[in-house]
Amino acid sequence: MNTHNDDTSSGDIAGGPQYAFYGDDFTGATDTLAHLARAGLRTMLLLAPPDATHLGKLGPLDAIGVAGAARTMSPDQQRAELTRVGQAFAKLGVRVLHYKVCSTFDSAPRTGSIGVAIRTLREYCANPLVAVIGGQPSLRRYCVFGELYAAAGADDGKSSIYRIDRHPTMSRHPVTPMSEADLRVHLQRQGVENVQSIDWRCYAAGDAALQTELERRLTLRPDAVLFDVLDDSHLQTIGRLLANQARSAAPLLAVGASSVAQAYVSTLGQSAAGEATPRCERLARARSPVFVMAGSLSPLTEVQIRAARSYRRIELDPLQMTGESAHSYLMAQVAAIAAALRSGSNVLAFTSRREPSAVESSGALPRLAHACAVLLRQVLDAEKLQRVGIAGGDTSSIAVRALGAWGLSYLAPLSAGVSVCRVHADNPQLDGIELMLKGGQMGEVDLFEKLLEGHGDNDCTDV
Repeated sequence: MNTHNDDTSSGDIAGGPQYAFYGDDFTGATDTLAHLARAGLRTMLLLAPPDATHLGKLGPLDAIGVAGAARTMSPDQQRAELTRVGQAFAKLGVRVLHYKVCSTFDSAPRTGSIGVAIRTLREYCANPLVAVIGGQPSLRRYCVFGELYAAAGADDGKSSIYRIDRHPTMSRHPVTPMSEADLRVHLQRQGVENVQSIDWRCYAAGDAALQTELERRLTLRPDAVLFDVLDDSHLQTIGRLLANQARSAAPLLAVGASSVAQAYVSTLGQSAAGEATPRCERLARARSPVFVMAGSLSPLTEVQIRAARSYRRIELDPLQMTGESAHSYLMAQVAAIAAALRSGSNVLAFTSRREPSAVESSGALPRLAHACAVLLRQVLDAEKLQRVGIAGGDTSSIAVRALGAWGLSYLAPLSAGVSVCRVHADNPQLDGIELMLKGGQMGEVDLFEKLLEGHGDNDCTDV
């Protein structure tokens, strides 16, 4: 069982958390938190690199994460942020450092570069293997022969699977559109020049043959090795390979979605760390009004908003939120939202989808997430709430930072890729809030209704 040394001021911590992760946005970080916690690992997600004060409050941990916003950062900002993270995790003596990216790998050389992340964090992971896990089947993301595919829309049995460069949403992402499906080429464009690939056919030959193939690839001194993923059995195979590599050599850097955590926990029953007991939590029905801030412009979020029949919906004008009179406009909206919550209504505030091209052409899009964050903080200052939801990856990252919380712990599942967490903050107005964070492409159509009703019938399998 892992234990902490309370003195974090000098040297590595013997017996500290073996798994550490940095989420390049908050929604993805909470999904990884959920996978680790549901496997029975004592896990905490922090909003800044861990320090002695907060580690002392947390006690022994099996895994630790930092929720960041690297996917919106420039290369210089990324390097500064990830250097602090890498130093903190190295001090803890972790064996696996997971750079958690979106399951669609959307990134660009100048914005949220995965290449910059690999080059920065590899300084703290001397293992010759940098593993890139290319898919997450639980979210209908698949990697075959190095190419990434993803479903579009709700998981209703009717959605189609698209190559990522032809995906109706991700190929048109307003900040980091995916124009290349081959993840080797995608990473090469971001400076990861030598990317080797191990395709799904290698897994059927058995663990020994796969290990031999990996060793052959490592003789080529790759900057990264990309692993295909088509189903959960592939994650189990990859997990065994990574566990063996992390045990036999220096700390290992792994890059990918929460599938990296899924691969890791699939091996726990075969190791001493397997004392962990899978955790089953159920989200109760909300006891007081719920507020949801939807800053995502994705088509799925739009469908979810229309299906939110139990909310008073308040439409927000992105141009007014970011224009010259933004302060007065936001304060008027805060007053209206607070009044509705005070009267007992659930409230869903959402940015208008009527003229997305006008918002993009005005240059307001980068400022919109910050405006949503201001609105959310003002609402929570005005009303003490039990449960809150935020929709939108960039919106979530910026909004949660603006709250002034210092950590999140896992509470319960809500939908595939979406969990509810408990906020840890020094401010009693915020401490204990039940917070749902979701990316634009995540969740079922009735997700916001589920946030109200809870998930009492959930059997704790992946939902």
